[in-house]
Amino acid sequence: MSRQVRLASNVVRAGLRGVLVVVAAGLLMPFVASAQSGEPTPMVIQGPEPATADDLLQQVRKGWEVEKQEDKERERRFAAAREDQKEMLADAKGREAREEARSQALEKEYQEKEVKIAELEQALEQRMGNLGELFGVTRQIAGDTRGNVQASLTTAQFGLDRVEFLEKLGASKELPSIAELERLWAEMVREMVEQGKVVEFEADVFTPSGVEKRQVVRAGPFSAISNDEYLLWQDGKLQTLSRQPPARFLDTIAEYTSSNEELAGLAVDPSRGSLLAVLIESRELIERLPEGGTVGYAIIILGALAFAFGVIKFIMLFVESRKVAAQKKSSRPDKGNALGRVLSVAADNPDVDREQLELLLDEAVLRESGKLESLVWLVRIVSVVAPLMGLLGTVTGMIKTFQSITLFGAGDPRMMAGGISEALVTTMLGLVTAIPLVLLHAVLSNNTKRIVDTLDEQSAGLIAKQE
Repeated sequence: MSRQVRLASNVVRAGLRGVLVVVAAGLLMPFVASAQSGEPTPMVIQGPEPATADDLLQQVRKGWEVEKQEDKERERRFAAAREDQKEMLADAKGREAREEARSQALEKEYQEKEVKIAELEQALEQRMGNLGELFGVTRQIAGDTRGNVQASLTTAQFGLDRVEFLEKLGASKELPSIAELERLWAEMVREMVEQGKVVEFEADVFTPSGVEKRQVVRAGPFSAISNDEYLLWQDGKLQTLSRQPPARFLDTIAEYTSSNEELAGLAVDPSRGSLLAVLIESRELIERLPEGGTVGYAIIILGALAFAFGVIKFIMLFVESRKVAAQKKSSRPDKGNALGRVLSVAADNPDVDREQLELLLDEAVLRESGKLESLVWLVRIVSVVAPLMGLLGTVTGMIKTFQSITLFGAGDPRMMAGGISEALVTTMLGLVTAIPLVLLHAVLSNNTKRIVDTLDEQSAGLIAKQE
């Protein structure tokens, strides 16, 4: 029985301890929160551990009293802070009012000064009088002179500082000074004088390999030469051309530099660079050959082969005609030429009758004619085929042109330039190939016919002598 009582007493104590832990945790939470928020930590009530439920209840009530005191203190602090915030708000509104008043005062001052500036500008305009017109004319002349000077070759000799002066004078909004007017006049006079001179000076020349110091010869504002080549003045610097103009213009440089006479010829560009830029863009026939494409190369190859065979055949016929001419003066047949071989037929068959001799001679003449006319047909065929291939290239080039128009429209001519170039270049190649081949074929045919006629003539004479 006493064992059961002790067991029940232990259970009651354990339950009381659990209740105390829960209540203590609830009481400590506000103090932990106050410590984290920076508020003063509430006082913790120290006391003996409650032995009974009544002791625990007393401690809880004391805790409530402490919390009420803390709540009142917190409310007091909140009320004091609210008064501070009201004072801060009133101070901010006061500053806002002062700044608003200052803004209105500044705006009024700005408007007054605008009116004052307008009055001063009007007074300045009235006082300037003819000087204002002078100012406008000076700006206009400075701007025009700047453009001429910047594009002139004389600037390569005298530098770009005068261009900067003219640009500054043309953009200035102030009246020019006497010194500026005098310099403007001096620059205009110097430009006119230097345009009539041929001078040599040292200048920086921009080349593909870098900047080089060179001796440059300037022919007025038109042309500049150095190291036997033309230079171009562009973008404020002297530079070599990507390619030189044709030889008929380039040869004048050597003639000019090597001449010791007072007057010497030199090709100049009256457009001050425009014509020179166009000349270097124009291409010769050899440079346009790749534009013909496959058809163009085929025409060139066939034409070259036919022309080579034609020349070889021409040499052979020329040698053969000389041998035939020599054989006509000789009574002994020589089998080293066509006429000698024909005459040897009659010499080898002295006992045959007239009809049989005629047949043998006709056979010999036909055999020699075939040899003489060999390769002549090739020249004739290529002379006929070349224009047809040129026409084929024209058709393919126009097809490419219309394809470009379909894809990209007709707004940009450069998109159609490839097809048009192919069409024109192949036509040109066909004609250029056919014309000399036609002439060559005519010469070969004439030489062949002359030799064959000689063979027929001599064979007819032999038949006439036969009894």
